[in-house]
Amino acid sequence: MAIYETGRNVLELAGYQDIGMDHFALKTDELYKAQQEQRLHRNFMGYTDTRTKLLIGLGASAISDSWSGYIQNEKKVEDYYARIESGELPITRGHVLTREDLVIRQHILRFMTQFETSWPKAGEVCIDLFKSIERLSEMEFDELIEFKPFGVRVTEKGKPFVRNICMAFDARLWEKQPEVQLFSQTI
Repeated sequence: MAIYETGRNVLELAGYQDIGMDHFALKTDELYKAQQEQRLHRNFMGYTDTRTKLLIGLGASAISDSWSGYIQNEKKVEDYYARIESGELPITRGHVLTREDLVIRQHILRFMTQFETSWPKAGEVCIDLFKSIERLSEMEFDELIEFKPFGVRVTEKGKPFVRNICMAFDARLWEKQPEVQLFSQTI
């Protein structure tokens, strides 16, 4: 955490602004402008000022996103080429998102790009979202987030922990606990 805080301070002294999950941009940068105008988007490749529902991953281990589902290519280069040479798509696994997955995905995306999320009425709050809100109680106690009517906002103190906050909403992660091995570790 000390290394992150030092880096953040150096970047902020140089005029960079925190736009989300360990990413900083100058006020003249398109990413900063997109974040201020609430049009910043994030996908597997990082932040972008272009919103798209399609991301095609090419190569071994690449992940494609069609917004309603994910597929991952073979992880080993040899297996990837063998599948292509035999005339097959080199896909090793995939997941079709449920309605709840899509609702939760939107909330996670809002946290990652705007540091807050909200829902217009209780009807949108699905069971998994209620569980997510329950998991945020410690973060509220630590002043990392603030609840508001029909929403949650990340505080300045909580910005370095936005990945942890998003993880509270990741229903698939919590279903697989503790067997899941995380690719991106948090602070």
